[in-house]
Amino acid sequence: MSSHHAQAQGTSRAAIGMIAVAAAAAFLATFNETFLNVALTPIMTDLGVDVSTVQWLATGCLLVAAVFVPVSNVLYHRFPTRPLFVGAVAFLVVGSVVGALAPSFGVLLAGRLLQAIGTGLLTPIGMNITLAVAPREKLGLAMGIMAAMTTLGPSMAIVVSGALLSIAPWTTLMWVFGALSLIVLLAGAVLLRNVAELGRPVLDVLSFLLVAVGLVGLLYGISTAFSGSAPVAALAAVVGVLALAAFVVRQKRIEHPLLNLRPFRSTPFVLGVSMTMLGLLFVFAMNVVIPIFLQSVKGQTPLGASLILAPGILMTVVLGPVAGRLFDRHGGRVMIPAGFTIMAVFALLVGAAAGHESVLLFAALYVPAVLATSLVIGPSQTFALSSLDRESSPHGVTVVSTSFQIAGCLGTSLAVGVYNAMTTLGVENGSDLLAASTLGFRGAAVLVALTSVIGVILALAATRAARAARAARAADAEETARSGRARTVVDLMKSDVYALSTEQNVLEALQMFTARGISGAPVLHPDGSLAGFLSDGDVMRYLSAKHPSSTNIYSFAIGESDDLEDALADLVSLPVMRLATPEVVTVDANASIADAVAVLSDKHLKKVPVLRGENGPVIGIVSRSAVNRLAISSYLASREGQVQRADGETSTAERVPQLV
Repeated sequence: MSSHHAQAQGTSRAAIGMIAVAAAAAFLATFNETFLNVALTPIMTDLGVDVSTVQWLATGCLLVAAVFVPVSNVLYHRFPTRPLFVGAVAFLVVGSVVGALAPSFGVLLAGRLLQAIGTGLLTPIGMNITLAVAPREKLGLAMGIMAAMTTLGPSMAIVVSGALLSIAPWTTLMWVFGALSLIVLLAGAVLLRNVAELGRPVLDVLSFLLVAVGLVGLLYGISTAFSGSAPVAALAAVVGVLALAAFVVRQKRIEHPLLNLRPFRSTPFVLGVSMTMLGLLFVFAMNVVIPIFLQSVKGQTPLGASLILAPGILMTVVLGPVAGRLFDRHGGRVMIPAGFTIMAVFALLVGAAAGHESVLLFAALYVPAVLATSLVIGPSQTFALSSLDRESSPHGVTVVSTSFQIAGCLGTSLAVGVYNAMTTLGVENGSDLLAASTLGFRGAAVLVALTSVIGVILALAATRAARAARAARAADAEETARSGRARTVVDLMKSDVYALSTEQNVLEALQMFTARGISGAPVLHPDGSLAGFLSDGDVMRYLSAKHPSSTNIYSFAIGESDDLEDALADLVSLPVMRLATPEVVTVDANASIADAVAVLSDKHLKKVPVLRGENGPVIGIVSRSAVNRLAISSYLASREGQVQRADGETSTAERVPQLV
């Protein structure tokens, strides 16, 4: 076996290990959101609280998790992946211990909210890890695994909790979850490596407060609409909407937004996120009303109700990766609307079976309903994220992860609200409790069936959007092939600029070059104006002059690094402007692509900063490699229109969504 092949195998094994850790994190995060739900009754008895108070163990967890999801994007690019992951899981471990030892409801809620912080951080971190290490041709499989774990988490929580509560007190749930979290923490500490492009993103506190008020207000309003004061719920929802509107406006105005809104420019992304939310809403809704119905109406124990859900849950885990492979090969044009259709049909059949005496019939009809979510959640999520470019993907992950929490809160609140409202209506109309509860369950089943029908409509719209995206891409390439001068460098440049500040030293610059995989970066004044440009070649020339025995940077790779290590240590006290080129060749934002090509060619440069105006701020970088990609795509477009796969679908290399 060649060393290159062995290295490739090692890289593949490392990627598999990291995806496994990310999948375990997704399982933990969603497991945490529902595993305490079946223990609410004994908690009320032990701690002396009523149902309106104890429900905050579920609602509060979802709300706090939703608030911390946007923060994860800042932390992901600020801290190395391994310590960040370990820190996020540590919140789960500490929260579990606090909850298990809680002497009062307030302490238990505090522990639960600590767990929620870890939940809000873990889901996007795990998805970002998967996007970073999964081969592009196997992205559907990897995201299918993530979706399976996301679906398995809240579903399996009911089964495991029901089994444990039949033999142990509710505090055991906290200890068991803490132990599982500790295992994942140790696995992450061993298997993870840094996969993020690190920088110094700033957490905008006002944006954090606005999104916190917005999400808490909106989700609180929805969750209390059926069971609390209608005016209070409406006021909370209005305040939430206004805060979210202010959040959106602020993100467009500040230099370092908490959440980059660029993904929302993509119609396929918006449709993909919406379909993902509808699939998750189905899972959360059915997983809360089915146990309630089976225990209150069918006389099942918590364990019995959990076991009725188990077959479909376990089969979903198997089908998730299979659905991912099918999506990689054939897209989701048929799969996603078929999944929503099956969900709608069997949700109605489960509702009809609710009045039947046979619990087995009820359980059998639920299996295809929950299995169909595998055809929806993972493929829709992959479709959404595959519509984004590399720079937008982390922001898209944040949006998708936030949508998980919102879908969970919506599914739980709406299903329980409809169930209770219809049950109350039945009692008021003279029905006995059994018939009224059956009516309430059927109302919840109709609700999820209707949301699934909406999913079918969105899937058809996504098909049209994907086709339009391909057509627009082909037309854009044709236009570029006909006239390169019709476009400016703004259309070609990379807008997320990796820049140095005049206050940094040269060693920090080298660390950034290594972390981001770049060979140079502009140096900016505090006001954002261009001060110079530093490349790794500038550093090597300095080392060659000052430390002639240490000119070979590759000596680190073969173990002969003593002399070079001493030389690099000198760079700590060397400001970047001592080595940077102060007279930088630049391109104006309004320059044509042909002008940029001429500058790169005539000056023999790899990349050129793009300025807005003569002395304006740096707004991007145009590189030789970007020009090369444009030239190749223009040639292919003019010769064939667009690259086609053997089955007639667009190549995955084009980054066009694969719904059709």
